[in-house]
Amino acid sequence: MNRIFSGVQPTGNLHLGNYLGAIRNWVRLQTDYECIFCVVDMHAITMWQEPTQLRSHIREVAAAFIAAGIDPNKHILFNQSQVPAHAELAWIFNCVARMGWLNRMTQFKEKAGKDRENASVGLFAYPNLMSADILLYKATHVPVGEDQKQHLELARDTAQKFNGDYGVDFFPLPEPLIFGTAARVMNLRDGTKKMSKSDPSDYSRINMTDDADAIALKIRKAKTDPEPLPATLAGLEGRPEAANLMGIYAGLADLTLDQVCARFGGRPFSDFKKELADLAVSVLTPIQDEMRRLLADTGAVDAALRDGAGRARALAAPILREVQDIVGFVRP
Repeated sequence: MNRIFSGVQPTGNLHLGNYLGAIRNWVRLQTDYECIFCVVDMHAITMWQEPTQLRSHIREVAAAFIAAGIDPNKHILFNQSQVPAHAELAWIFNCVARMGWLNRMTQFKEKAGKDRENASVGLFAYPNLMSADILLYKATHVPVGEDQKQHLELARDTAQKFNGDYGVDFFPLPEPLIFGTAARVMNLRDGTKKMSKSDPSDYSRINMTDDADAIALKIRKAKTDPEPLPATLAGLEGRPEAANLMGIYAGLADLTLDQVCARFGGRPFSDFKKELADLAVSVLTPIQDEMRRLLADTGAVDAALRDGAGRARALAAPILREVQDIVGFVRP
């Protein structure tokens, strides 16, 4: 069976974009793939995190995975820092990947901003850690959003260079899995920007912890335009907010955008928003209830992470040993 590696940073405020763009799709992949789901806490600290909040966020992400339908018994769920092999392989990849490759990474430029000299070395080199996350388990496929394709290309380039440098056919070249409908959920206040936990306005996103009233209010206040909803996909051209809200409905209802256009074409946003809010509440409430139950007593979450880390270490150990042998390290 093909193997998937997927990860989410525990930096707080999991939102609807994380659910529709990633977590929900991962749940569906469990039938056809061997899955490794990781809370990438080592990636999180490339930007400073308050330690108590970081611990809370790690558990929150793990609880969201389980509440959404990830099965930690059939698949592996763990937090990255508990498998030291990630860091060791990342260092080896630091010595394989080229500076020029990392200089081209657009996310570093976005996160570092104008003050690049004060960015951490970890923020600059974290794509190599991402490559290690994937290749440590010889993952064959990686679910990615459009904004992560560049990092997967780096992982493929690093695998290819490692294989070429040492004359081996060791690491596979992982393939992307990109999902269509609602794979990129946009900002509720600006349909040209991606929904993000870092946006200062809480009204720009629907958080996974928002209650029914908050969800309805945010959808009601979401930016729109004065025209009725279009009846065809062509009518969405140049209407980013309409496209975003209809895409969210499509994702939550498991419909195509064509079907949503056919259902709501010609109707005002006020009618549509009410139906969208009702749908969002009906889909998210059971997940939120289970998250709250899990986080009220974190023993079950910690047990799942502990068990997953043990299984991940067992899976990674022989692969890392082979890498050490290929590189020429002595293992007395």
